[in-house]
Amino acid sequence: MIILSAKIRKELGKKVKNLRQKGLLPAVLYGPKIKNQSLEINLKEFEKVYKEAGENTLISLELSNKEKYLVLVHNPAKDSLTGQFMHVDLYQPSLEEKIEVDIPVVLEGESLAVKDLGGTLIKNISQIKVKALPQSLPKEIIINISGLNTFEDHILVKDLKLAQGVEIIKGLDEIVVSVAPPEKVEEELAKPVEEKVEEVKVVEKEKKPVEEEAHKEETPKK
Repeated sequence: MIILSAKIRKELGKKVKNLRQKGLLPAVLYGPKIKNQSLEINLKEFEKVYKEAGENTLISLELSNKEKYLVLVHNPAKDSLTGQFMHVDLYQPSLEEKIEVDIPVVLEGESLAVKDLGGTLIKNISQIKVKALPQSLPKEIIINISGLNTFEDHILVKDLKLAQGVEIIKGLDEIVVSVAPPEKVEEELAKPVEEKVEEVKVVEKEKKPVEEEAHKEETPKK
């Protein structure tokens, strides 16, 4: 179990700026069965834990008052210029109830259609929504592409093999990854910009600006 240490935070609102200058990350602990708590975490320690656990792996949060919670990292906010973490929510889910989470897709292996035929690997889906108990959530979904030997080969969502208890929510017939022949890629690149724009559907997920973080940290989303 990955461990993250934290202290109860007394500096709130605009005063959290002082914490960041000391290398501390403001955070909020919340969940359906616990009272919201404002916390501070060593930034370097959080970066290390986040790199290892991501947002889908339960971690053991240990507070300075000896309390312990099993939590998931939620809504890590970063500075748009520096990329540094500015705030994070730590959510304690019910271990008896399944939750829906987007799991990142990671490709491994080598495709002969790319290596020998000069094709271009096309990753159509970067995340897949699954439903599972918090303790059963995979950190990532690893897909081996060594079976992509021709331009007709592809891997569908329904072809993925996940651990028992992990259910894919939708899009079973969607293509996750395939290989496009060289001439197809050249055709796509040669299309007018206007045509390409028409083909793309952009779904923007509303995000709160970093400036609203002071309010957010006191009333995190559940």
